[in-house]
Amino acid sequence: MQTQTLTKIATEYAQQTGLKLSTVSTYAANDGKFFKSLSEGAGCTLRKADRIIQWFDENWPADLEWPEDIPRPSLNKTERKAS
Repeated sequence: MQTQTLTKIATEYAQQTGLKLSTVSTYAANDGKFFKSLSEGAGCTLRKADRIIQWFDENWPADLEWPEDIPRPSLNKTERKAS
């Protein structure tokens, strides 16, 4: 997962929910400057990226469409169970 993916989903979530990006950053990454740091070139571990994308999956508003170009973890689990 690329840092741009995390930044994109965080920005979209912030815009659609009316929250500041720093607030979303605090909720999703437990660090109010996390997404700002990513956008400035910082990185993160795969484990942290997985935890963050899982947070978005669990907290994504029902009336907001998940970005098509980002795989959603819960859909992947559903697809695996159906196989």
